Amino acid sequence: MITTLTDQLYMMLFDVTRIPYAIAALFLVMIMGMVIGPWSGNAYPFTYWLTDKALGGFGDRLDRIKRQRVDLMFRGFILTAIAFFIAVLLGQYLFSFIRSQPVYGASEIIILALMLSAGAVWVTLLRLYKALENKDVGQGAYYALARSMRLNLSNTDNFGITRAGLNFAARSFDKGMVAPLFWYIIGGIPFALIYSVIAALSWRFGKDGFSKGFGAFPMFLERLLGFIPSMIAALILMVAALFTPTAKTHKGFAAWLGYKHRAKYEEGGYPVSVLAWSLNLIIGGPFQDISGSALNGEWVGPEGATARNDHKHLRRALYINVVAHILLLAMLCLIFVFSA
Repeated sequence: MITTLTDQLYMMLFDVTRIPYAIAALFLVMIMGMVIGPWSGNAYPFTYWLTDKALGGFGDRLDRIKRQRVDLMFRGFILTAIAFFIAVLLGQYLFSFIRSQPVYGASEIIILALMLSAGAVWVTLLRLYKALENKDVGQGAYYALARSMRLNLSNTDNFGITRAGLNFAARSFDKGMVAPLFWYIIGGIPFALIYSVIAALSWRFGKDGFSKGFGAFPMFLERLLGFIPSMIAALILMVAALFTPTAKTHKGFAAWLGYKHRAKYEEGGYPVSVLAWSLNLIIGGPFQDISGSALNGEWVGPEGATARNDHKHLRRALYINVVAHILLLAMLCLIFVFSA
């Protein structure tokens, strides 16, 4: 009796039959992302762009910084509730659509792929790397990075732009790959879509925790859903450092200890901290949001490390990101083989 209940709970929380679809979707976004590049200048998943188009303007009308913080938080709660309700309905519709039109599993793979990002991230970082290497960092070189991170990089020097790229290498792997797959394997397309929409709302209005209230609730909900996946992403990035020249995995491990010079969850959390410490770099720091808001971010990295990051540092971060995706693929394959 107890064994039967345990097995049912296990199947409800973790369905191994979804793993092949997850692997196929991962391959799809790796390849198609490199071919197509960032969607409309945004290297995050397509669902981020869609959420922005559907709710971004409405949210901007609600987000009036002159209002009281409590009022802004309530407005943010209303927007998040609307987004959650839409995600639930759309998730159920897509689930029914996949069951009626499986097309040998292709429909599920394609829909899941719209919630992931990999190849587009590589194109964005590689474009910036080449521009930094050739000392020709025009707006076109960092446009996709600025759109994806929602940062105003036009008044930032090359070191700051590189720090933003390093940050993006860690955060995109967490929010754009590990977390959606985590929730997909647990609850299928509906759960993955709910997470992706909430993460997109947090990305759009959260401002790394400096939203003055409006983005507080979507960011709280995203943190609730994304904390465990962020730990998994950080562990994978730490292991990926083992295969990266000059990276120091033991320093990456030190990023888990204490709170000094670590990124807050809103600013990337453990994945960003592990990347900074593994590469012995300082990343983060103050930036300006594309709306003009000041983002007084933490300086993240070990004592004595440099914040004067150049194209070589960005190349190593890109290398770690690619290796992390390969390790994620291997992990999914192993889980599937040993759980079958």
